[in-house]
Amino acid sequence: MKPSLQVRLSQHLSLTPQLQQSIRLLQLSTLELNQEVEQMLAQNPLLETEEEFETRQEPARAELQAPAGNGADEGTGSAGEDGTEALGEMRAEDFGTTEREDWENGTEGDDFDGIRELPSGNAAPGDDGDERSDTDAGSISLQEHLQSQMAGMSLCDEDRAALLVLIESLNDDGYLEDSLEEIASSLNPEGDAQVQEELLDRLRCALKWLQSLEPAGVGARDLSECLVLQLRAQPRSQVQAVAILICKQHLELLARRDLRRLGSLTGADEPLLREAQALIARLEPKPGRPFVRNVAQAVIPDVIVQKSGRGFRVMINPEVAPKLRINELYAQALRQTRGGVTNSPLGGQLQEARWFIKNIQQRFDTILRVSEAIVERQKGFFTHGELAMKPLVLREIADELSLHESTISRVTTAKYMATPWGTFELKYFFGSGLATETGGNASSTAVRALIKQFVAAEDTKKPLSDSALASMLEEQGIQVARRTVAKYREALKIAPANMRKT
Repeated sequence: MKPSLQVRLSQHLSLTPQLQQSIRLLQLSTLELNQEVEQMLAQNPLLETEEEFETRQEPARAELQAPAGNGADEGTGSAGEDGTEALGEMRAEDFGTTEREDWENGTEGDDFDGIRELPSGNAAPGDDGDERSDTDAGSISLQEHLQSQMAGMSLCDEDRAALLVLIESLNDDGYLEDSLEEIASSLNPEGDAQVQEELLDRLRCALKWLQSLEPAGVGARDLSECLVLQLRAQPRSQVQAVAILICKQHLELLARRDLRRLGSLTGADEPLLREAQALIARLEPKPGRPFVRNVAQAVIPDVIVQKSGRGFRVMINPEVAPKLRINELYAQALRQTRGGVTNSPLGGQLQEARWFIKNIQQRFDTILRVSEAIVERQKGFFTHGELAMKPLVLREIADELSLHESTISRVTTAKYMATPWGTFELKYFFGSGLATETGGNASSTAVRALIKQFVAAEDTKKPLSDSALASMLEEQGIQVARRTVAKYREALKIAPANMRKT
C-alpha cells in the first residue's frame, strides 16, 4: 500500500482557554469566586481592585487640593491624569439589553479599563454585615475545658496520662467512640497480655474520673449511658428513678411514645411516666455540642429581588461583585517599551487580565439574565409565597434564553437570591409538577408547603397520617400517592404520625 496525501474537511468544537475559564467561573460559588480573584490578583501584576486604585490616587488628590480651597475642583478633575479612567456605571436593566460579544474573543484595544460597576442595591434581608459579632471567637474546645478541670484533681502521673488519653479520644459530641480495649491495644503495640490488663485497669479508673467532670454525660459510650449519667447528677426522686430505668432499658419504647407498654414494664402510672418523659426531654443528648466551634457562615445572596411598583426589580448584589480593573501604570509602561505589548513577556498577562475581567462580567450578566427569567416565571411565589410556586424545569429557562441546560444548571448551583420571603438557592425555584383534577400541574414545592401547613394545624392528640394527608391534598385537587407524601414529609424533616402524637 503506497503512502499518499489526502485533504479532508471536517468540523470540530475547540474550547479556547478563555471559554474554559468562562465555564469554570460560571459554576463557582461566591466564596470560590473570591478565592479565584485573590489568586489571580496575586499572580498577575496588571490586575488590581478598585480599592487599590483609590488608595494609589489619594496622595495625588491630597497634593492637588493642598494649595488653595478653590483648587479642590481642579484636583478632582485631574484625578485621572495618569491615564486611568473611571469605571463606567451600569444599571441593572442594562444587563439584559447590552450587546453580548462572543466569549471566545479577547477584549481588544488598550482603552479597556476593567469591569463596569454593577448596580447598587440595599443589603440582603437580615444581613447585618460587619456588625455581626463572632461569638465563637473566644470559646474553648471540649478537650480544653476538661483539661482545665484536671488542674484541681490530685492524680498520679499514670492516672493523669490515662485520663488525657480518654479526653483526646472523645468525639465532638462528647462520646467515647472507641472501647477501652481498643484504646489499650493502641497503647500496647507489642500485645503484651500483662501490660494490656494494667492499661485496662488504668483506663477504667480514668473513665470514672472523666464521667465525673462537667458537662454531665461526657465520656459516655452510648446515648443510654449519657442520659443516665445526667440523671444521676440530679436530686433523687421517684421521677428520677423511673427516668433512669427507662433510659437504661426502654429508650425505644420512649421514642415510640408507647406509654401503655412503659407503664406495664416499669410499674409507673401515666402521670409519673409523663413527668419522667419531660425530665428526659430536658437532658442534653450531645454534651459536647456547646463546645463545638461552628463558625456561622451567613449566605450572601448573589441576586436581590425587591418590590417595585406592580412588579419586581432584579439586581446583582454589589457586595459579591469584585470591582477589578487594569493597572494603567503598568499597562502604560508596557506600551512604551521597545517591543510594545505584543513582544513583551508581560503582554500575555495583560491579555489574561482582560479576559478575566470580561469573563467575570459575563458571569454576572448570565446570572442576572437567568434570575430575571426565574422571577418572571415565578411571579406567584414572589407575590403570595411558596404555595403559589409553579412547576419549572431547567429546559424552559434554557429555551427562553437560548442557552444550554448545562449552563442553567451551573448558574443555579450555589447561587442565592434574596427575596421578600427569604434567601433561597436558585435551584429552589425549579420543581417537578404533579397532576391536578383540572388537568394542570402543581409544583412539588407548593405541595410540600401544603403538607407543612396541614401538619402545623393538626390535632396533636390525633396527628394526620400519610394517607390522611394524601386525602386532604386530593380534596385540594392535587393527585398524589401516599408514598410521595411520605417522601415529601421526610424531606421536610417532619416525624411520622406516631412520633408526633402527644
